Order: sequence, then C-alpha cells, then structure tokens
Amino acid sequence: MVERGALRVLVVDDDPIMAGMLRAALDAEGFTDVAVAGSGAAALDSSHAPDVVLLDHQLPDTTGIDLLPRLLARPDPPSVIMVTGEGGAELAANALRLGAEDYLVKGPKLLAALPGIVERARRNRLLRSTRTEVERELVRAERLAAIGEMTVTLHHELNNPLMAAMAEVELLLQGSPTMEEMREALTLVRTALFRMRDIVKQARDLQRADSADYLSGLPMIDLSARAAPVAVARGRAVLVAANRELSRAVALLLRHAGWTVDKARTISEAQHEAARLDTTLVVISVPGTFVDPLQGFHAPPDRPYTLVALVPGSPAPARAAGADLVLSLPFDPASFTSEVLAAMRRRGE
Repeated sequence: MVERGALRVLVVDDDPIMAGMLRAALDAEGFTDVAVAGSGAAALDSSHAPDVVLLDHQLPDTTGIDLLPRLLARPDPPSVIMVTGEGGAELAANALRLGAEDYLVKGPKLLAALPGIVERARRNRLLRSTRTEVERELVRAERLAAIGEMTVTLHHELNNPLMAAMAEVELLLQGSPTMEEMREALTLVRTALFRMRDIVKQARDLQRADSADYLSGLPMIDLSARAAPVAVARGRAVLVAANRELSRAVALLLRHAGWTVDKARTISEAQHEAARLDTTLVVISVPGTFVDPLQGFHAPPDRPYTLVALVPGSPAPARAAGADLVLSLPFDPASFTSEVLAAMRRRGE
C-alpha cells in the first residue's frame, strides 16, 4: 500500500511562494515526498517519477493544458491535478476531458482543500493498482485450476492405453513368443501409442472444456512451494453499484476474499436477493443523503447478513439508517476486506 509519506508529489509552478505554500500544506498532512518544478521542461526532465502532479496552467515555457497529454503519455502516468485561477471552469473542464484526475481553484480555500484532493488521487491510484493485482491473481488461479484439471484428464485418459502397451511389452520380455505373437503384441502396442497420440493432440487443440469430477479429494497439482493461500468460502455477496468501474473493483475484491458475488441492477432487486439464506453480505453504493440515505433499502435488525454502504459524502446518514459499515468514496482498497470482515465480526457478537 502506498502510504501518504511514500506518495511522490510534483508541484509544477513557477511561483516559488505558491509552490512553497502547497508543499507546506501537503507536508502538514503527511505528504512529505514533494518536489517542485518551475517550468514544463523541468517537470518533464524531473527524475522524481511522481505519482501525483499538481499542475499550474500558466508556466513560463508552456501551458498546463499543453503539458498534460505529455505527462499522461508516460509508461506509468501520474495522476494530474490541474490548478486553475478564479473563473477557470472552462479550463478545468477541458483538463478533465484530457485525462486530469481533478482540479483545484486558486483562492482562499485552496490550501484547505489540497490535502483531501491529493488523498483522493492516492486512493484512486491504489484502487486501480489493487484491481489490476486482483485480476492478475484471479487469472493465475484460473490457469492453475485449468492445469490441474488437464493433469487429471491426461492421467485418466492416458493410463489405460499406457498400461495395455506396458503389459504387452512385459509379456514379450518374459516369454519366448513366436513371430506371429510378436506381431500381434506389437500391433496392440502401436494401437495404444496411436491412442495416446490422439489424446495429446486433443489436449493441444482444446479451445474450451467443461469440468467434471474425477475422484473426490484427488490432489491435482503440488502448490506447496509458491501457492497463494486458498480463500475461505465466505458465502454469497449481493452487490449493487451504478458505476461500472466501482462495481467491477468491489466484485474483484470480494471474490478474491472468498465470496461468490451476485450483482443486482437496482436497490429493490438487491433487497429481494438479500433475503436468500446463503447471503452473508450486501454491498450497496448510494448517495448517502440525509433523506432516504439507503435509497429505499430496508435493513431489518435481525438480518443474517452484513450491510455495507459506499457513499460519496458523510457516512453518518447511512450509518443511522442501519448500515453496519459505511465507507466513503473513494474507499481504500488495501483495507476494504479487513474492514468488511471486522464489521461482520461485530455483527456476529
């Protein structure tokens, strides 16, 4: 997890006083790795390899809008927060269209708002990184499962012709067969070898396969050396989130932690699905407003599942409406699973 102190921030501003104020405000909130570049060229040449760039628009050799695409074209692009003057709404909108993470307006509230904006950028970067890592782990797990199933299949399919061929060879070696007996035995061996060849060819050409049980509990592959721990089966989670990226990230985190995930399209559908006996967790993304903070979702006190609400604002209304855990967006993916599990333990006490 990238902590605040490890987040590399680059302030691109030709005003040393403003740059110093931004650096001090960040340092006071734990963002201590902050560098300053006074021009566009210095920003591009910086060896700081920033995670987040605070980009002023008016620079001595270029503009922030012109510099933005060049920063984002890097192999590991930073999150860029555009810093505009008063009345720069059109500039900010243009920067967001070009890929900026967020923007700040120079004014009395700039220094107060700065740490929160940078923290949001940090969490968004962590969320993207975690999603990529979880996807990679899921792909790896699927590949290992496929290798295991293929191992069992080849063992089962090759064993019969292999044993038949070995039996014929043993009979030839132990006796004094006639020429005709040798010919018959070799014909059977050749048939078995052809069968094994065909099985290997089928495995090579396989594009899609359905799984079937062979022997219960049969170990398929030795994962003791470098295997990741198998996730505990935690039951069924119901998830509803209108934002596709958020829905995808939460679903990946839940599956990685051991839940099976069913996505609901609406709050009412989530309410209906939550009533199933195998549901242990419900995660809903809601506005969290003071009026109907859970958007009509009714959380009975004696429910068997844990209710998690993801809200963009204050967690208080959703918590008062009955949510066991309320996470403000963007949430911290590194602590998401542990917070959900802690909420489940508290509910079970």
